[in-house]
Order: sequence, then structure tokens, then C-alpha cells
Amino acid sequence: MNYDEETPDFSAIVPIIVQKATEFHSTLPTRNDARTFAEGILQALFPHFISAQRECCEETTEVQFKTLYNQLVGILAPIESQMQHKATVVAQNFFRRLAAIHDMLWLDAETIYQGDPAAESIEEVILAYPGFWATAVYRIAHAFYEQGVPLFPRILSEYAHSSTGIDIHPGASIGERFCIDHGTGIVIGETTTIGNNVKIYQGVTLGALSVKKSLAETKRHPTIEDNVVIYSNATILGGQTVIGEGSVIGGNVWLTRSIPAFSLVYNTSQIRVQSAEHGYVTSATEAWDYVI
Repeated sequence: MNYDEETPDFSAIVPIIVQKATEFHSTLPTRNDARTFAEGILQALFPHFISAQRECCEETTEVQFKTLYNQLVGILAPIESQMQHKATVVAQNFFRRLAAIHDMLWLDAETIYQGDPAAESIEEVILAYPGFWATAVYRIAHAFYEQGVPLFPRILSEYAHSSTGIDIHPGASIGERFCIDHGTGIVIGETTTIGNNVKIYQGVTLGALSVKKSLAETKRHPTIEDNVVIYSNATILGGQTVIGEGSVIGGNVWLTRSIPAFSLVYNTSQIRVQSAEHGYVTSATEAWDYVI
């Protein structure tokens, strides 16, 4: 490659970029703002994320929260005109709710630990489980969503999405003791309602039947009642779809209608397995088969 060639002409693209930039707010919250704030909150809530060399005491934790409060006000101030309340009021309301968010996250971590034989401690869940991380960031983002904060909750949720592969819209309503196992590929839509003690496996979609813009203000996503288990790659669609309490939804199920409480839903397709007690199967008469 000849680096001595004439520099390309950027005159076509530069004016367009500048024009578009002036049409939008130049001081919107950034992805880095979301990452820094979310990680700071989680470090404050859970000493597990803090270096072992740093002493965790009331004084240092209070200083950390004051720093995070000021950081949050700075993030929200440029979009204050788009919010229902001043940046300081939103920040104060968020920190007033933080104790309740902390309690819910501990319940989430305990539920994951109790339900996973591979988990050796709650500390392992908090530090290493992507499902817990995604849920933690969701609960933070949801607190801002409920206050009508634009954009910032969505950036928070997309930070968790890019980190874990789990996509939880901050507008979703999720109860206590929520458990995500493995988690990769999970999608939970904006108007989803999830009750208490619900467990969801990887690849589950709680989505909408239609993505028409005219339906933006309607309930488009399903309701999952208490004590439901949804296994991997199940798809449940529609704002009128209700999964009754205590139901179990099998893997790869596709549902677009409600089911009553304590239902067991599974696919009826058959997988035939041939096996032999010893060695390889050489003929049909030497094998036995069963249906899953």
C-alpha cells in the first residue's frame, strides 16, 4: 500500500454528520455513562465486586453513594427537560428505592443458588452468573423507567444485553425470586409481566405477536403468573397470553394463547432412539427403541 497517496476528500460526509448531530441532543447519556454507573451501584450494593484490599465500612460506603448520586445527577441533567421531574428529584427517588432493590437482588441470588446444584455459594452466583447480572441491571434500569426517565434505562439494559446475551426491557414488570438459568438468548419484552418465583432457561422469548408502531401504547407481551418454569427455547407471544400459576412450559414450545394454572405444556413430536445393551446396533431385531 502506498501511504504517500493524496488524503481522501471527506467533504461529502463531514457536513452531513455535523448537521445530524445538531438535530439531536449533544449531551445525551452514553454507553460509558451507563456502564460506569451500573458497575458503581453494584459495587456499592455487593462488596463481592470490590477489591479485597478496600475496606468496606459504613463511612466508605456512604462516600461511595454520595459520589454515585452526584454522578447520576450529572448524567440526567442534560435530559432534564424531557423528564417529569428534575434530575435531583429523580436521583433522590432512585436512592430511596435502593434498599428495596438490594433486598430483591438478594432474594434473586438466593433463589438461583437454591435451584442450581452446580452453584456452590451465593457469592458464586453474584460474581459469576450472567442471569443474576442481567437481572441486577434490569432492576436498576426499571427504577428509572418507572420515573419516566428517557433513554438512560434503555442504555442500561443494552449494556447488560451486550455483556450477557440476555435482553430484558426495562419496562417489563418482574416479581421477587426471579431465576434465569444459563440465560443466553433470553428476550423479555417491554410490557411483559412476570410474577414471583419464576424460572426461565436459555433462549426463551416473551414477545409480541405484532410489532406495529401503532401498538406501542398497548400490552403486547405475555403475563407469566407465580411459580412458573419455562424451559429452553420456548416462545410465548401476545399481550393477551397468560401462563397460569404453577405451570411448566417445555423446551421449544410455541404459545400464542393462554393456559390455565398448573398446566404442563410440551411438544408432541417424537424422537425415536435405537440402542443396544452391548455394542453397536447391527439390525432392527437386535435393538430396542423408546419414544421421548
